Amino acid sequence: MVEQVKGDMVQKQSGRERQPYRVRLPGFVKEEAIGLGDIIKHATYSAGIRPCAGCARRATTLNHWVIFTR
Repeated sequence: MVEQVKGDMVQKQSGRERQPYRVRLPGFVKEEAIGLGDIIKHATYSAGIRPCAGCARRATTLNHWVIFTR
């Protein structure tokens, strides 16, 4: 089955949209919601790794899979 990314949702060819998996972490997440890709991006930037175009695509894909909320 082929998937297409649209905004924060993944749309399968059948027309159904799949929401990202949400994980509640009260006390750890200070913002409204943050994606897994953003967390990894911040961690690698703090470690001194310079981002590239592949990093941006990876972050976007991971943000569509998992979102951490309060």
